[in-house]
Amino acid sequence: MKEQLAKIRAEALSAMENAQSAAELDGLRVQYLGKKGELTAVLKMMGKLSPEERPAMGQLANEVRAALESAIEEQGKRLEAKALEERLAAEAVDVTIPGKAPKLGHKHPMYLALDELKDIFIGMGFTVLDGPEVELAEYNFDKLNAGEGHPSRDWSDTFYFDKDSRVMLRSQTSPMQVRAMETMELPIRIIAPGRVYRKDEVDATHSPMFHQVEGMVIDKNVTMADLKGTLNTVVEQLYGKGTKTRFRPHHFPFTEPSCEMDVQCHKCGGVGCPTCKGEGWIEMLGAGMIHPKVLKMSGIDPEVWSGWAFGIGLERTAMRRFKIADLRLIFENDVRFLEQF
Repeated sequence: MKEQLAKIRAEALSAMENAQSAAELDGLRVQYLGKKGELTAVLKMMGKLSPEERPAMGQLANEVRAALESAIEEQGKRLEAKALEERLAAEAVDVTIPGKAPKLGHKHPMYLALDELKDIFIGMGFTVLDGPEVELAEYNFDKLNAGEGHPSRDWSDTFYFDKDSRVMLRSQTSPMQVRAMETMELPIRIIAPGRVYRKDEVDATHSPMFHQVEGMVIDKNVTMADLKGTLNTVVEQLYGKGTKTRFRPHHFPFTEPSCEMDVQCHKCGGVGCPTCKGEGWIEMLGAGMIHPKVLKMSGIDPEVWSGWAFGIGLERTAMRRFKIADLRLIFENDVRFLEQF
C-alpha cells in the first residue's frame, strides 16, 4: 500500500502541475480525490491491514491527500492568474486612440415651432396649460355649445371609446378652454398645446393625429380687433415682418362671430401649388369671439366679461416656419429630413 500511495502522489502531483486549464485540473481532482478516485480506492483497503500497520498508513494517506489538495489549490491560483493575463491582453484598449464623439440629436422641427409659439405668448402674459388626451364629450362638445347632432360628433369624425359616445380621443384642445374657465380666476390668458385626433385621410396637409395650440383670452371689453391684432403680431414674430394673412368668415358653435385665418403659401408665394392645393393660401387656424352660451355654461357672466379663442395647427405652423412642403415628412422620422433643422 505504501508503494501505491507513493505512486499516486508522484503521478498526481506531476499531472496537476502540468494541467493547462481549470477544467483539466478539476478532472484530476475527481480522478484522485473523488468518491471513486484512486486515493479513495486505496483508503478503502485500510481494513485489510493489521492494527499495527493502520496508524502509519493512515498518516501517510492523509499526507498524500493534503499534498494533492495543496497542489490543486496552488495550480488553480496559477491558472486563474494566467487566464486573467490572457483576458487582459485580449481586451487591451489603446487609450491613445482618439475616442468617437457621441452623435447628439436636436429638437424636432415641430417642437422648435412650439417653443417659439410659447415664447411669444408667454411674453404677452399667457399661461401654458396641459390637459388630458382622453376626454369626455361634456368638455369636448357639450360645454363648447356643440350639441347632439353636430357633424363633428359623428363616429366618422371622432375616435370614441364607448358605444354611448361619451369618452373619446379629444378632437381639439378646446376642452382646455372650459377647464380653464371652471378653475382659473378672471381675467384669463392661456394657451394649451397638445395632441388631438380626427378621422382625417393622410395627405400633404392632413393627418389623423396632429397637434394644436389652443389660445383664449377672457377679460372686460375684449373685442374682435384684439383677436386680429394679437394673431397678426404672432404671425409676424413667427414668419417675419409683412407676412400676409387673411381672415374669412366661418361658423364654429363655440364662437360668435367666427373666422378662419389663412397665411399666404410659403411654397408658391400665393400663386398656387400642390402644397396649398392651388389656392395660394394655407388655412392656419380657426378663431372667434367666445359664444355667450359657452361663457354661461362655465359660470361666467357674458354681460360683464367677453373673450376670444383660437385653435392653431402646430404642424402647419412648422410647415410655414421651416418651408416644409408636405406634412407627412414631419411624422416619417426620416433622419435625412430631420437633420436639416
